[in-house]
Amino acid sequence: MKNFKFLSLFLMLFFLNCSKDKDDNLINLEGELEISDFVWKGLNYYYYWQKNVPNLSDTMDDDANSYTTFISQNSDPEIFFDELLFSEDRFSWIVDDYIEHANSLSGIVAHNGMEFGLTYQCSGCTDLVGYVRYIQPNSNASTKEIYRGNFFITVNGFSLNIDNYRELLYSDDLTYTLGLANYDQENGIFDLNGQNITLTKQENFQINPIHKTNIYSLGENNIGYLHYSKFLADYTDELNDVFANFKSSNITDLVLDLRYNSGGSIYASRVLCSLITGQFSNQVLISYQWNDKLMDYWNENNPESLTKPFVNKLDDNSSLNSLNLERIYVLTSSRTASASEMLINGLSPYIDVIQIGDYTVGKNVGSITVHDYIDNDGTKNPNHKYAMQPIVIKVANKDGYADFDNGLPPDINQKESLSNLGILSSPSEPLFLTAINLITGNARNIENVKNPIEYTIENPKINLEQIATLEGEYKILK
Repeated sequence: MKNFKFLSLFLMLFFLNCSKDKDDNLINLEGELEISDFVWKGLNYYYYWQKNVPNLSDTMDDDANSYTTFISQNSDPEIFFDELLFSEDRFSWIVDDYIEHANSLSGIVAHNGMEFGLTYQCSGCTDLVGYVRYIQPNSNASTKEIYRGNFFITVNGFSLNIDNYRELLYSDDLTYTLGLANYDQENGIFDLNGQNITLTKQENFQINPIHKTNIYSLGENNIGYLHYSKFLADYTDELNDVFANFKSSNITDLVLDLRYNSGGSIYASRVLCSLITGQFSNQVLISYQWNDKLMDYWNENNPESLTKPFVNKLDDNSSLNSLNLERIYVLTSSRTASASEMLINGLSPYIDVIQIGDYTVGKNVGSITVHDYIDNDGTKNPNHKYAMQPIVIKVANKDGYADFDNGLPPDINQKESLSNLGILSSPSEPLFLTAINLITGNARNIENVKNPIEYTIENPKINLEQIATLEGEYKILK
């Protein structure tokens, strides 16, 4: 199927390129202009909102001279890319190093291992406080005295605020020192406690998305817990092993913690959906909605590619250790996005999905990496390393539902508490405790959460995480 899809798209793009009546001798786009030319062609072919952007119209390159003039007026490819995006697009982006980009999509990054959030210290102020969500195993942070629930308010001696947090926390510097703080609940203020923690990013650190797993026997219920932080296609074997343990332990219920999972591989999400269930093998899980011209092409040439089913085997032909569950409890937050939302939305027509936590992000779209290929053999343009990650599809469930731009609403609305984050996978952790109470029949009204985490300040590079990446290879031909 993948080979046919690739061949079909290859033929279509070859036709599109050859169908224009152009005089190549009139076009001499070099340097930055060559990259801008690649940007326009890529977005014109693939971009989901192509028809909504006048400057991406198919008629723009009908006349070679006009097109060349247009490109020459947009010599900065990154600014040009941004200007070509549709106003409602929150997630497309461009990179100047596709090797580093590919590593990031595979979970290989420069990372110190501290996963954290930022929020305002007080209402109406600009001072920020960082809070530790969790620590990656086998990382630099895992060797330091810093834990989930710790607060920090200075970096390298500077107080964190809305104006400097990007420079202090998200620069290319590999090392920074955090000033830890205590929270005075009575007065609602954060005070430095004298502890300073220096963290160093490890180059090419491999994130393991399977952060925590546990099984708890409570009366007649055998409850499995999985904190899964990112959908990585290279970790489906390990995910299958986790479910083998769940299966051999005869779990009756599963709590899937996706509160910090902002996306990743659609294939990995399909595998996880299939591990949770198993009784819907080869039935439609999700469907793709491309831009109009690509929808027409797929419907005419390969309509099967517009849907993706549940699976019963991994890519290496290994059988799945599926649980055949009819209900699942999913923990979410305002960080839960993309492939995580696809899982919730995709499973909802088939089984009961009980969502506990906060509204999700509302990323109901998917992307591909678009490279500047110079021939039919997949040779990348040696003159630059730019690549794009544009939104190319809207992802719907089997019923065609994909309209959750404002996020998927929780069945039980419960924000995390800044002053009581708890320990991930512990039965006393507030969100997990709510799930346990529902499972065991001890459900109770959720009390007003003290110090709920609201108005979070996100990583300026958050798009790099909040993505659903398609399977297969896609080419733009010269």
